[in-house]
Amino acid sequence: MIAKVEWGLRGVIVPLITPFKDDLSVDYPGLAELVDYCIEEMGCDGLVPCGTTGESTTLSHQEHVDVIRAVVRQTRDRVPVIASAGSNSTSEAVALTRLAEEVGAHATLQVGPYYNKPTQVGLFNHFVAIAAASRLPLIIYNIPGRTSRNVEPQTIARLWSEVPNVVGLKDCSNDLHQTMCIYRSTDPETFKIYCGEDIMTLSLLCHGGAGAIAAVAHVIGREVKAMCEAVWSGRLPEARDIHYRTMDIVDALFVEPNPTPVKQALEWLGLPAGPLRPPLETLTEAGQSVLRAAMQAGGWLS
Repeated sequence: MIAKVEWGLRGVIVPLITPFKDDLSVDYPGLAELVDYCIEEMGCDGLVPCGTTGESTTLSHQEHVDVIRAVVRQTRDRVPVIASAGSNSTSEAVALTRLAEEVGAHATLQVGPYYNKPTQVGLFNHFVAIAAASRLPLIIYNIPGRTSRNVEPQTIARLWSEVPNVVGLKDCSNDLHQTMCIYRSTDPETFKIYCGEDIMTLSLLCHGGAGAIAAVAHVIGREVKAMCEAVWSGRLPEARDIHYRTMDIVDALFVEPNPTPVKQALEWLGLPAGPLRPPLETLTEAGQSVLRAAMQAGGWLS
């Protein structure tokens, strides 16, 4: 076994929205406010700028780097910043990763290449090239529902065993059997699995998960953190109670494509969010009704 880069982060990591002004430019003062809110109010253990929830596909390369830099500066080392720096182009992912390292990110999140549909060998080589370009810890982001290509358990295990700075996985496979195969093939001391499918967080925690990279943590970060801590301390009935108590709000925060409902919820809470960049649209009236009802029922909105 190779010597692994140290990465011990556990807990709740917020994949930050990118707040926009009415003219769709990035709201940097609002972004700074959200960083403080997630750390001080939600008690998050880490932040991910420029991920799916941050509308990364609509950010220019310069905006991508500027947002990561702004989050690093505002965080002031209070929690790690895991910069989402992936792409379906290996060379582009390498370039973004190097820039993320330059502006002070503590690690990077690397999505599986989308649209191209590479083979498992192609996926392996893609992540190896990115890892070789930077000293930063690398967390694989497997979300086949958006990329159309699953990073198979054997590929993930091989990356963990052969690449020193491949240290974790954001698991959005929604396939618990697959996740169990990954757990069985890796070592939780040197490979952290974070749930990225928010309704599955309790299940992954019970199988040894290191926490969650959870969009819902913008609204219920305290509850998700309490659920993690309850599982880790053996208080499973308490963890189950939190899970079932928050099911409706978790479902409501995905009633339409992410991050549309999250941005609406933050707006209702009086926090910076702003519009979405096209092709995403404002939450529909039907979606607003579902979300408002769930937030009010759980006491998150008066």
